[in-house]
Amino acid sequence: MITNDDLKKIYPNSTESNRLKYLPYLNNFFIYYEVNTFERICAFLAQIGHESGQLLYAEELANGSAYEGRKDLGNTEKGDGKKYKGRGLIQVTGRANYTAFDKWVTNVPMGTDFVESPELLKEPQYAVLSAFWYWDVNKLNRFATLKEDDFKKLTKAINGGLNGYDDRYKIWQRAKEVLK
Repeated sequence: MITNDDLKKIYPNSTESNRLKYLPYLNNFFIYYEVNTFERICAFLAQIGHESGQLLYAEELANGSAYEGRKDLGNTEKGDGKKYKGRGLIQVTGRANYTAFDKWVTNVPMGTDFVESPELLKEPQYAVLSAFWYWDVNKLNRFATLKEDDFKKLTKAINGGLNGYDDRYKIWQRAKEVLK
C-alpha cells in the first residue's frame, strides 16, 4: 500500500486533492492487476506520473485534432481525433483503444459506455482503471524491472517512443527512493 505522503514525495507537483482522489483506486488495483512488487509499482507510478503530469491531468491538454484520421488508432470517422483524445492516467487514445477498454471492462454500472461517453475516462476510478487496463492487456509487468533498458522498453510500449523519458526516469528514481 502506498500513502498520500509517498505520492507527495514521488509527485512533488501534485495536489493533495488529486492524490487523495486517485490513491484508493491505485492501492486497490495494484493487487488486483498484479502490479504488486517494488519494481512494478515504481515503474507504473513513473509512467502514470509523466502521462498525467503528476496526477494533475486525466485528459490530454491538446484538443486531439492531431489524431484525426489516424487509422492506426481506429479513428475512422470525422471527429474521432477530438472525441477520443488521450484520457485516463495513461492517456488512452483513439477509438480502437476506447472500444477495447469498453469491451474489457465488465464490472461497471449498467449503461456505462466509454465509446459513447469517452469523457468518463476523466473520472478518477476510470482514469485509474484504464491505466491498469492498458498495463494489463499489453503485459507491461514484463518490463517492470530495475534495469534502465527495460524501463526504456516500457516507455516505448506506452508512448510509442521515448517522449518525456527524462521526466519518467526522474519520477522512477524518486519512486524507488521513496518506496525502498
